[in-house]
Amino acid sequence: MVMHYQEYGDQSASYLMVFLHGGGVSGWMWDRQVEYFAHYHCMVPDLPGHGLSNDDVIFSIQSSAEQLIQIIGEKAGGKKVVLVGFSLGAQVAVQMVSLRPALIDFAIINSALVRPMSYAKRWIGPAVRLTFPLIKQRWFSRLQAKTLYLGNEYFERYYAESCRMQPDALIAVLEENMTFTIPTGFSEATGKILFTVGEKEKAVMKQSAKDLVAASSNCNGVIIPGIGHGVSLARPDFFNQMVDMWVHKGDVPKECKRV
Repeated sequence: MVMHYQEYGDQSASYLMVFLHGGGVSGWMWDRQVEYFAHYHCMVPDLPGHGLSNDDVIFSIQSSAEQLIQIIGEKAGGKKVVLVGFSLGAQVAVQMVSLRPALIDFAIINSALVRPMSYAKRWIGPAVRLTFPLIKQRWFSRLQAKTLYLGNEYFERYYAESCRMQPDALIAVLEENMTFTIPTGFSEATGKILFTVGEKEKAVMKQSAKDLVAASSNCNGVIIPGIGHGVSLARPDFFNQMVDMWVHKGDVPKECKRV
């Protein structure tokens, strides 16, 4: 399986920025980031089972991380590597940092769940198969889109991709997401890592941020006020400035609260 990715911006720039999307969406969720960081070399993959990488391969965090490490190794060419991940993509980013601690110079990891919900694995399959017909209902997709701060400009793409997803693919994504833990090797990360979580997110997400910060001396964590799951979509201008500040100043906007 070949992972699809798009490249944007200035490919001669000294920074390579890699954006990893969340589950159920694809690379288009980063449109506003790619526009803002047009002076950098940007790479936006579609994770397996999503977007233009939607084939018969079942998604796994481990294999996705391994593929991306290989692609970045081919593309970076001595550039500083900035890794930005959201939700499922944030978990892949954590895995990447753990597998190749020296590869990533800066990481901004948003809403990474690392507290496994092992009890959930028993009911994910039956629940998905029972409720799967709802995915093709526009009203249901609109409810899901709202929780991710997806506006009208993204809805049709989100709905079309939701309709293409197969039950087995969705089950694999959910099982990977809900059973992920901090990998061996994460504590050896040498890059500067920022974890973010929304103030309105579930307690398990906030605790995950604390766990990640505690696991490595190179990590900092912040809570973003007034936001749930999806700050890059809800407040793209704020998010872009935060990424910029972290990469160039090692700091975050004053309104962020330390984890």
